[in-house]
This record gives sequence, structure tokens and C-alpha cells, in this order.
Amino acid sequence: MALFPTFISFRGPIPCMDWPLFTVILMFFANLFAICGAALIIWGGLAAAYAVILRTAGRAAITYTGIRRDFTAKIVFGLEFFIAGDVLTTVLEPTREELLLLGLVVVIRVILGYFLAKETMEFDLEPEPMEKEVKP
Repeated sequence: MALFPTFISFRGPIPCMDWPLFTVILMFFANLFAICGAALIIWGGLAAAYAVILRTAGRAAITYTGIRRDFTAKIVFGLEFFIAGDVLTTVLEPTREELLLLGLVVVIRVILGYFLAKETMEFDLEPEPMEKEVKP
């Protein structure tokens, strides 16, 4: 029994993919999306580290929960760019192995994104500051 329907051919690249300019354009955008994803994650990490330093030095009233949520949002958004790059790369050579690998990568990234978002919504890393009572 075939894993995929018989009308889907996995014998090689799609005939229109032999156009050199088309291939170069797709690879350019695939690499651009990968670079954008990496840049978002790096930027998020640097911004989170800077916010932690400011908070530790007492120069900013930022909570660890807020820092973590911002960082997680940047990670998840960066992963979306990686998925877009993988999709474009797979369009160039739609072999069975490439499609299965893309599916596996997308599933892993979606699960990772889901649990990162769920974790930041459910878990508070620090309690809310208690208000001091004012004595009359």
C-alpha cells in the first residue's frame, strides 16, 4: 500500500523547477526567511538578557514573567520564519524524504511553539508584588 496517492509523483523535481532563475529566487527567499528567523530569536535573547540585567540592577520595573513572555513570543515567531524557509526549499525538490522531513520539522516546531506559549500563560515565575498597607 502506497504512503501517498498515485497521482503525486516523487520521481524528481517538478519540470518547471529546472528554470535556473526560479530556483535562485526560491533559494534566496528560503535563506532570507531562515536568516530572519535566526535574527528574531537572537534579538529576543539579547533583549531578554538586557531586560534581566536592568531588572537586577533595579533600573527597570519589569517582571520575569513579562521578560519570558516577550522572549517566548520572539522564539515562536522566529520558528514560523524557519518553517516558511523549509517549505520553499521543499518546493524545489519534492521527494518523499523531503516531504516527510518537512512534515516532521513542522510538527516538532508546532508542538514546541504550543508548549512554549502554554507555559508562559500558565506559570508565573514570580508572585505579584504585595501592596504595602498605609497606616492612617
